[in-house]
Amino acid sequence: MSFLHKLGIGVGMGAGREVARPIPQNGRARNVAPVPAVGSTRPPEAPGSTRISNGLKELLWNLDGLGRGTLLDLGPAWQTTLSFFIERGFRVSSEDILREWKEFLKEEEVRLQDASSLSETADMTPTGRAVRFLESNLQYPRSSFDAVLVWDLLDYLEPALAKQTISNLTELLRPGGVVFALFHSKKPEGFQRYRIADSNSLQIISSAVLCPAQKVYQNREIQDLFGRFRTMKSFVSRDQLRETLFIK
Repeated sequence: MSFLHKLGIGVGMGAGREVARPIPQNGRARNVAPVPAVGSTRPPEAPGSTRISNGLKELLWNLDGLGRGTLLDLGPAWQTTLSFFIERGFRVSSEDILREWKEFLKEEEVRLQDASSLSETADMTPTGRAVRFLESNLQYPRSSFDAVLVWDLLDYLEPALAKQTISNLTELLRPGGVVFALFHSKKPEGFQRYRIADSNSLQIISSAVLCPAQKVYQNREIQDLFGRFRTMKSFVSRDQLRETLFIK
């Protein structure tokens, strides 16, 4: 059985500022010119289903009054999401971590098949893979961002990588920075992507599976993952998704 199949992934599937500042809790954003986004955008696609998002509303409340902020989106670079934040004066970076993780695992499979390319000291444990993956991903200066959109990424990463990813993101956030994450309360039956519809709702778009779900996190496990954050607020809905905000 190949390395990718052991992880549940089919080989044939589709591919700073000097002074940090906390996010103000009141006030309105200043009128600023739009800031270009970092990262390529995806072509328009048919909209999926739309859901009210209390977590998104809470995120925007925390970002209100920030002015020229910076945001990292760890999902596909949807034009609607980019435009939503750019129009509010944010500089947006996007990095589709799940797609990059899938490509990384394919490369690991090739390395395993070619024994001559493997170092005798190569760490092939989940922790070792996490370290190697993050050596070339999530590479930004410390305290670069005011907010990060994690979506349901953590449910699909190996637990060792999920833990190290949050550790890295914590360093990338400024004091007072916010993480917006989704967690499934049970193993998802399909694979979904998310984008901003408006200030109150998200669009949920069914997609081909990139990576199989790895873990369903319990409340205590989520708290442990974000142990260095000072505040956690959750919103549980009927569609088995828990929206959670973490403030550093």
